[in-house]
Amino acid sequence: MSTSSKKAKAASSVLSIDIGISEKDRAKISAGLSRLLADTYTLYLKTHNFHWNVTGPMFNTLHLMFEAQYNELALAVDSLAERIRSLGYPAPGTYSEFAKLTSIPEPKGVPKAEEMIEQLLLGQETVARTAREAFPAAEAAGDEPTADLLTQRLQVHEKTAWMLRSLLEH
Repeated sequence: MSTSSKKAKAASSVLSIDIGISEKDRAKISAGLSRLLADTYTLYLKTHNFHWNVTGPMFNTLHLMFEAQYNELALAVDSLAERIRSLGYPAPGTYSEFAKLTSIPEPKGVPKAEEMIEQLLLGQETVARTAREAFPAAEAAGDEPTADLLTQRLQVHEKTAWMLRSLLEH
């Protein structure tokens, strides 16, 4: 069997997706979720980095807080990727794809503890904005599972941002 015949056979064996959301809407929703996935994964990596490298008088508090945050983010990336797959699209999953899609900058060197808190606060707020930007497409398409996932993510990121912000108040 030729390569083109194998590809045609593989393509014909793929089932169409008929979940009540048009192809156009699924594509738009998946694109928004892919940006959210990239931001979430980038924030996960930054938070894990800071967990490993934090020092200073708040070491124990921040080390444990960052661990809880990166564990929560690790679960979130899986939920986001699975929702993208449920909509019929491949989830981005490489550093190069994430780098193209993310809005969160990488840290330069190893910042001091207070700067780590500030960067993670900005990251949490960025992820919240990205989730909020994805919401209208899901809502317009009647995609309740995605809207629910986005609502859950917004609650987590807004609460975490508040907690980080509270650490910076003097």
